[in-house]
Amino acid sequence: MRIPCPFCGERGSEEFVSVGLVPGPRPPAEAPLSAFVDYQHLRDNPAGTVREHWQHVYGCRRWLVVTRDTRNHLVATAEPARSAT
Repeated sequence: MRIPCPFCGERGSEEFVSVGLVPGPRPPAEAPLSAFVDYQHLRDNPAGTVREHWQHVYGCRRWLVVTRDTRNHLVATAEPARSAT
């Protein structure tokens, strides 16, 4: 799999480490404890397009949000994590 690092150019995925899906919105402060437990520990395993946090550990060391298809590992976009919305 090739990842287009916005800082270093296209690189092999062996230069990166994935730390998982970009989480959804955090529960509000008044939500029950079970909502926070679910937010922190329950993860989906979708087939299709996902947004994931990756770090370019053997390159610029920057954090990225990579959008890819889990069915065929095709990367659609890679953007700096700080600017991702």
